[in-house]
Amino acid sequence: MRPTPTAMERVMARGELVVITRPSNTTYYEDQHGHTGMEYELAKGFADSLGVELRILESDDLAYIRYVIRKGTADIAAAGLVNTPERSEGMQFTTPYQLVDSLVVRRLDSPRLTDLDGLVDHTVAVPAGSSHAELLIKAQLENPELEFIEVEGATPEQLLALVEDGEVDYTLIHSNTYSLQRALWPDLIADYTVATDMPLAWALNPKDDQSLYLAAQRYLTQVKADGTTAKLEDRFYGHVEHFNLYAARSFMRHLEDRLPRYEELFRQAGEESEFDWRLLAAIAYQESLWDPGAISPTGVKGLMMLTNDTARQMGISDRTDPTQSIMAGAAYLRRVHAKIPDRIPEPSRTWMALASYNVGYGHLEDARILTQRQGGDPDNWQDVKQRLPMLAKPAYASQLKYGNARGGQAVVYVRHIRRYYDLLVWAENSRRRDETRIALN
Repeated sequence: MRPTPTAMERVMARGELVVITRPSNTTYYEDQHGHTGMEYELAKGFADSLGVELRILESDDLAYIRYVIRKGTADIAAAGLVNTPERSEGMQFTTPYQLVDSLVVRRLDSPRLTDLDGLVDHTVAVPAGSSHAELLIKAQLENPELEFIEVEGATPEQLLALVEDGEVDYTLIHSNTYSLQRALWPDLIADYTVATDMPLAWALNPKDDQSLYLAAQRYLTQVKADGTTAKLEDRFYGHVEHFNLYAARSFMRHLEDRLPRYEELFRQAGEESEFDWRLLAAIAYQESLWDPGAISPTGVKGLMMLTNDTARQMGISDRTDPTQSIMAGAAYLRRVHAKIPDRIPEPSRTWMALASYNVGYGHLEDARILTQRQGGDPDNWQDVKQRLPMLAKPAYASQLKYGNARGGQAVVYVRHIRRYYDLLVWAENSRRRDETRIALN
């Protein structure tokens, strides 16, 4: 009689690691370079380390995710799950890869909380089976008057929409999700913390042998130790730290009333230049707030704020004409992008192209040289962006070929575009204005 194969042997035999996750901008989504997200990148790295393919299953239903793991349909749940005592009874959790807080979200005109007792006599909704629900169940033991609704399969975006629409007074959200979503909900705020340092971890079937679990443990411990996890956190969250309520409200207003006028042009330019149209739209928003008549103090004009020199290079006659501006801006970005060495992987190559677009290719190369001299990776945007501000310091500029430059400005420029791009990706993927709305029973 042949022995039962171990969990690791099953993975290796089929040549793929099956991972179930939740589609969201903190876990798994699609951008200009394909599938990405914090959970996806970690899972892909683990699959690569095993020499197998990664197959993704998707679900917003936490009960279904648990079912799939216990049944063995998926090997690992990498779904932004908090390791709680209740969940540990049915799933085996790895070491955490990220710590998050649990926050209460309210409308700006709603009462600010000082404790969970403030939720009494208000409508509160959270995802069914979530760690947020577990926190509120424990709070009910202290105060039986506290009531809340568990919504099956609800996403954070759907619950935020209920709060924004006034159908619900409060919901709970993880701090990493809130940091990415905040600008899309400028009339909401999360200013009360229910719990801190909640561990996000992968979950496996506790009835399996330990082979796959121990391999996952070793991998997560290694990527934390070698800085991979920190770089991923910086990649996905490092550009969203700065929040401006006025800017967020302006963006949402312009998303509704200005972008629709030019969306088809951005899509056409995206097809011709082979860039995601949302990236081109994000650049245009950073440059002109989608205003074709915009003029800077230095004389650059139009939606893409082209200089006279760039307009001549790209053969356009009217920088304020939306079609000419968008098409020329996209073609020029493609030209700049082509200068960046092919060996540089995405998305770093695109972020470096944007920095070059802003500060000049020579200064970008100086920053990459400085990065290498200081022991960093000149092909990684997270490392290079730390050196760009040094170009403004004489002690460094004097040692470099192209001299002094406002490299810090290029870092801010890229950060803003990445932020707008992320918001556009999320807004389109979820069709926020219509399809994220759900009804409470």
